[in-house]
Amino acid sequence: MTPRIFVAGHRGLAGSAIVRALRQRGEADLLLRTRQELDLLDQAAVMAFFASERPTQVYLAAAKVGGIHANNVQRGAFLYENLIIAANIIEAARRYGTAKLLFLGSSCIYPRMCPQPMREEHLLTGALEPTNEPYAIAKIAGVKLIESYNRQYGTAWLSAMPTNLYGPNDNYDLETSHVLPALIRKFHEAKLAGNAPVALWGSGTPLREFLFVDDLAEACCFLMEQARAGDVPMDLYNVGSGHEVSIADLARLIQGIVGHRGDIRWDPSKPDGTPRKLLDTSRLAERGWTARTPLAEGIRRAYEAFVAQPSL
Repeated sequence: MTPRIFVAGHRGLAGSAIVRALRQRGEADLLLRTRQELDLLDQAAVMAFFASERPTQVYLAAAKVGGIHANNVQRGAFLYENLIIAANIIEAARRYGTAKLLFLGSSCIYPRMCPQPMREEHLLTGALEPTNEPYAIAKIAGVKLIESYNRQYGTAWLSAMPTNLYGPNDNYDLETSHVLPALIRKFHEAKLAGNAPVALWGSGTPLREFLFVDDLAEACCFLMEQARAGDVPMDLYNVGSGHEVSIADLARLIQGIVGHRGDIRWDPSKPDGTPRKLLDTSRLAERGWTARTPLAEGIRRAYEAFVAQPSL
């Protein structure tokens, strides 16, 4: 029987990459709905969709996302919308017999001062990073909903916790984007402005891990295939590259790829966020999957996709 696959959030960074990966695998029966066609915040609409379409697999990649600034000023919206999206889809999947479901979270679910690298069992062992606490709480709720449904209802669903993602179809809005796409846009626009100086938040010292989004999509498809075979003993998996870089070194790398030749000016009065975030991906590696796209190569591909956007 051909699987009927619903990719929630198929226009976003992660969701669009999952769609690409599924199509490369020859999956033809993809259930894709825009926000205008299906409001995931509307429980009745979500239930009606599942009752009508009966997806057998769900990739839950839909979320309200953003960088430090957006997370900090839209705290209520980030908590509410991400809670409701997860609850609506997961409960509808239960009611209408979805066999396999994968929920996408974020590495921000782990404590701010978490031991490094962060392991899955570190969840709920300390205080969260204050600037993105609401988003993290919503994602933790999704992880625990998956875990609890597996225990209560006998489902075999999964949660995947990716590190910082980047790649084609990213969000480059400077008010809501994450650090890597924001840097790409800032350096590109500064280059076009005659190599004007680029002002960046913080000290540049925090360490971050980045994962090319097509690698994440491959990991998600890999986990779903393992789940179909009944060969995934745990329900929470970190997904990362295994490599970290300081924000300052990241900025210099992007500056070189973009071809900007001006100054970088750091503003230490702005927040840095969590000092270090590196995922331990040994649980997924033991299943047989590791990331394969080097950071410089991934950034070049992301920049090519950025400059090819029709709006530029």
